[in-house]
Amino acid sequence: MDKVLVEISARHIHLTQEHLDILFGQKDYKLTPKKNLSQPGQFACEERVTIVGTKKELKNVSILGPVRSASQVEISLTDARSIGVNAPIRESGDVAGSGSCKLVGPAGEVELAEGVIAAKRHIHLDPETAAKYGVSDKQVVSTKIDTDGRSLIFGDVVVRVSEKFAPAMHIDTDEGNAAAVGKEVYAEILK
Repeated sequence: MDKVLVEISARHIHLTQEHLDILFGQKDYKLTPKKNLSQPGQFACEERVTIVGTKKELKNVSILGPVRSASQVEISLTDARSIGVNAPIRESGDVAGSGSCKLVGPAGEVELAEGVIAAKRHIHLDPETAAKYGVSDKQVVSTKIDTDGRSLIFGDVVVRVSEKFAPAMHIDTDEGNAAAVGKEVYAEILK
């Protein structure tokens, strides 16, 4: 059986160096790593900002490092509706024409004309594991998660393959709650 660890990706923000500098009021501002994430080189930061929508705001939202070439806000559909922003379901990095919001940091504000998405559920795999499981980059699969009283099959799961990845399936908080995902849950890949 081809199984992969399921991780819940809570709301978070990726920032460009330019936006980071504005929000924290310092040229070449350096993020402060708080903890390493499962994907090599990725980390949660001590720094937090506020996402402002048309209805309300989400305070203390985590920034993930390192800095990126485009700023991106990843929230659940529940978050998007509650704060009044459009968040189309997209793969990370596909922000053209996506939702807008304002980010407020301790030293400045940034208006994002686009960049707000609900991340498409996906599986990170290294090439060796992908070959072993018989799947390829950008392939769309289904996964089965067995939990007590909330087992669920997710469709439309994008496989992402890179030497930079470690095996893990990422779903957002809405999806994690729907399947009652706890501390250590694995998904079976259905092809």
